[in-house]
Amino acid sequence: MSDIVFENVRLIDPASGRDETGRLVVRQGRIVACEDGSVPEGARVIDGAGAVLCPGLVDMRVALGEPGSEYRESVSSGARAAVAGGITTMAVLPNTSPPIDNPALVHLLRVRGEETGMVSIHPYGALTRGCEGGEMAELGLLRDAGAVAFTDGTRAISDAKQMRNLLSYSRFLDAIVVQHPEEPSLAKGACATAGARAVRMGLPQVPAAAEAIMIARDLRLADMTGARLHFAHVSTAEGLDLIREAKSRGIRATCDTAPPYFAMTEDDIGDFRTYAKLSPPLRNEADRKAVCAALADGTIDAVASDHAPADADDKRLPFAQARAGGTGLVTLLGVTLSAGLPLIDALRLVTSAPAALLGLEAGTLAVGSDADLCLFDPEGLWTVVAGDLPGRAQNTPFDGQELKGRVLRTFKRGVEVFTAAEMAGAAS
Repeated sequence: MSDIVFENVRLIDPASGRDETGRLVVRQGRIVACEDGSVPEGARVIDGAGAVLCPGLVDMRVALGEPGSEYRESVSSGARAAVAGGITTMAVLPNTSPPIDNPALVHLLRVRGEETGMVSIHPYGALTRGCEGGEMAELGLLRDAGAVAFTDGTRAISDAKQMRNLLSYSRFLDAIVVQHPEEPSLAKGACATAGARAVRMGLPQVPAAAEAIMIARDLRLADMTGARLHFAHVSTAEGLDLIREAKSRGIRATCDTAPPYFAMTEDDIGDFRTYAKLSPPLRNEADRKAVCAALADGTIDAVASDHAPADADDKRLPFAQARAGGTGLVTLLGVTLSAGLPLIDALRLVTSAPAALLGLEAGTLAVGSDADLCLFDPEGLWTVVAGDLPGRAQNTPFDGQELKGRVLRTFKRGVEVFTAAEMAGAAS
């Protein structure tokens, strides 16, 4: 493996606060110090022409179809989509078929990620057997096999006593419990946020307060147990206010959101547009603004793609029957850059922050770290076109939108795993 020298790049490393024009040298797949400006003999020189070189993105919430539904998204197809979006590390949800509730499947997914040569996969372990909300899974064994945290994916733990037990045991393990914050009985059968739009469209509704109700309950349980609790894809002002207040009192609570909740509203459902049917559903403008404010003030700890693949048959159904979820790997960077944050702060939310939350050695340009890198043009425009995206799943809620922030190259341990030319070739 020859050395790589990146010249004329804007180096942004949120982990250290570095933001400066300079150069970076990669040797044997790792970042090395090279201050004298010399070029090692035989090195490959890449002139970034002023583009940003940052750590490979860390996506802390990805659903794949493997095992069981590879026709939606396999590990290999998801890896192709990830690197096209500058992502080199993914934490994948356990609600597959079979669910990731035994150590062998944790090991399998980690190995499958390494086999792609493009991404590192860090599986979540199921909180309960089968992700069914009942009997506790073997959390200790799953952690020993490499599970980064525990969750039942898109299914909330509805039983308060069981949730308390799960938090208590996770406290013993010093592990993170990730909750889908939506009160299940209020959300049952619903597909849109309660309000005038859902009424006009005749859609089954869930009140936005279903999120806050679950957050309030679980924050109280986290306070009782001292456990580490993380809320996924938080999308409402009320829920964020609860988390902000809990943090001020020292409760060990964190949260993430996903790009649709700061870039879209329920109006984007349009005329029953199933690509915009998500879980949780899109909210109103006041909630969208509240998510943006929480990104700016640090209440939200990370942004995750919430990649949820579906095939054509999943989405070509009446809105209420269509599968919820949207793809997000390729669009994670571009939409996050649209949130109105300083560039280094936006990148922190998708690099060092999620890596720190999950305890991963990723998301940094520190000397000695793996050369997982994303080179992108922050002013580069590209249009999201469903059907032309890398990966199997094409159900993007951002179909037809123009985004700013074009990935030029992605590197995994110093190996180039994506170039913008590949994206252009796929589109043609």
